Amino acid sequence: MRHGPAVRRRKLGEELRRLRDRAGLTSPQAARLVGWHQSKVSRIETGRSGVKPSDVTLLLAAYDVRDAQHRSLLEALAEDSGESGTQWWHAYRGLLPPQYRDFISLESRACAARTLETSVVPGLLQTPHYARAVTGATLSAMPEEQLDTLVEVRLARQKVLREDCPLALSVVLDEAVLRRTVCSERVMQEQLRHLLDMTELPHVRLQVLPFAAGAHAGLTGAFVIFSFPNMADLDVVVIDHLASSLYLERKEDLTAYAAAFQRIQEQAMSHQDSRDLIAGLR
Repeated sequence: MRHGPAVRRRKLGEELRRLRDRAGLTSPQAARLVGWHQSKVSRIETGRSGVKPSDVTLLLAAYDVRDAQHRSLLEALAEDSGESGTQWWHAYRGLLPPQYRDFISLESRACAARTLETSVVPGLLQTPHYARAVTGATLSAMPEEQLDTLVEVRLARQKVLREDCPLALSVVLDEAVLRRTVCSERVMQEQLRHLLDMTELPHVRLQVLPFAAGAHAGLTGAFVIFSFPNMADLDVVVIDHLASSLYLERKEDLTAYAAAFQRIQEQAMSHQDSRDLIAGLR
C-alpha cells in the first residue's frame, strides 16, 4: 500500500531516470550538468525525496526533453508530490484529508479515467443535491458548514470534464446505483436527468451493468484507473475505503484491473441502451 505522494514521487523518479538513460548520461554526469551532488539525483530517482518543479525543469533541459506536454506533466507531478502547491484544492488543505487531495491531483493530471461504481454515482457526474446527500450519509457527524465545503470541492472537481482537453471518462455503473433512492425521489430524478445530459458529451461513456449480468469481475468493489498522457508507467489504480485509499501501481496490478474493467464493459449494456434505461427509470 502506498500513499499518493509516495506513488507520484517514485513514478516521477523512474521517469526521470528513464529520460537520463535515454540521453546517454550517468547519474554523476547529470549531476554535474545541473550543478548538484550525485546523491541528490539518486534520491530523486529512487523517490526517497521530493523534488521541486524548478529542479525537474533543470533536469529535463539537461536531458533535452522538448515535448511541451511531457515537460508540463512532469513539472506538475513534482508540484503535487510536495508539501505545498498552488492548485485550487490546496486552499482546502485544512479540511480535506491527504488521501482526498492526492486523488484530486491524480484526477486533474490524468488524460483518462476508467471507473466501476457499485454504490453511488461517480463524483464527477453528481448533482449538488445528490453530492450533499451522499456526503452527509458517509460523514453524518460533520457540521453543516463543512459538508457544504466538501460539496463545493466535489463540484469543483467536475471542471476536468469541461476543459479544452477534457478527461476521457469511462464509467460502468451497477444497476443498483440507479435504483437506490438517495435522499428523495426528487433528488434522484434530478440526478438521472443530469446523467443523461453528461453522457451526451463525446468524452463521457457510461454503461450500466444490469442485475441480469450476474457475477462479474467487480464484485470485490469499486475502483478507478487513471491514465496519463505519453506515460503509461504513471498509470495508477485507486481503491477507496471508508477512511483511506489504496494505490496500486505495479504493472501486474494495472494489467489485472484493466483486463477486469474490459470484461465488465463486455457484460454491461451499451452506452445507448444504458441511456435508454436511465430515461425509462426517470
